[in-house]
Amino acid sequence: MVERSDESDSQISGGYIPGMPGDAAFVLAGGAASAIPVLVAAPHAGRLYPPSLMQDFRHRAADALRLEDRHIDAVAQGVAQATGAGLLVARAPRAMIDLNRAPEDIDWDMVERAARPIGGTPLPSRRARSGLGLFPRRLPGLGELWRRRLDAGDVSARLGGIHEPYHLALEAQLMRLRERWGAALLVDLHSMPPLPVRPGQAAAQIVVGDRFGSSCHGSIVATAFAHFAQCGREAAHNRPYAGGYVLDRHGDPRKGIHAIQIEIDRSRYLDEKLVEPGEGMASMIADINALVSKLAPVVAELGQNAGGWSLAAE
Repeated sequence: MVERSDESDSQISGGYIPGMPGDAAFVLAGGAASAIPVLVAAPHAGRLYPPSLMQDFRHRAADALRLEDRHIDAVAQGVAQATGAGLLVARAPRAMIDLNRAPEDIDWDMVERAARPIGGTPLPSRRARSGLGLFPRRLPGLGELWRRRLDAGDVSARLGGIHEPYHLALEAQLMRLRERWGAALLVDLHSMPPLPVRPGQAAAQIVVGDRFGSSCHGSIVATAFAHFAQCGREAAHNRPYAGGYVLDRHGDPRKGIHAIQIEIDRSRYLDEKLVEPGEGMASMIADINALVSKLAPVVAELGQNAGGWSLAAE
């Protein structure tokens, strides 16, 4: 379900959050007449926690924040407002379902036996085994997160209400951008804990992921690294974060759809407790603004060279 909520700024809300009637799972801003061929997304920004979900949570409510890319939506919104990029922000929490995981990436021990696939369950992926599959199960220092297993209704509602409509909306918006510009770029924004400092080497503030070259054209990554070097932010490439399901599903450079993941050290824009916006928020927004502004003409040129200039020149 996708409903237009504000014609003036082309904002739509879509999906639903199980346990929170009337609350959309995501918000998408930016219509077909896009100013630039870029969509900024924040799939782990959701902070709407249904009471029923928190009743099943074994720990303090504050512990659930560790699953969030805390306030990365403020960065994404600032970038979209300044550059004219499209904006897709999840409102459903990652604790309920991880939008950067495949629908089958499930630790089936979390699910009631009656709700498991007939004929046996597939082996869980490495991510699911670590506790961070489609439905997060455990966190270091906390252990198991939930008091009960999921039933068939839980699985169906979370997939149908959140995961599927989010990715359909993302796909449709990228297609609209490609139709207009000949190419489109998804900037998938995330945040990460501060990386460990290695002897003789500064810890990266930013990790740029492109699935080891498969999700976007090399000129996009080169432009990103040149930009971060210019603004004095140490950046790493694909390690320890190369991107996940979002880039796997939506990045297809051969078809003019490019996708990069940007992981930002959350201590660079949050307060000392990593809970609320900090002094670095404004400068981080400014640096990501500048990045998107530099990437936009690169993507437009890729579209023009592919013969898809279309309406962008009008």
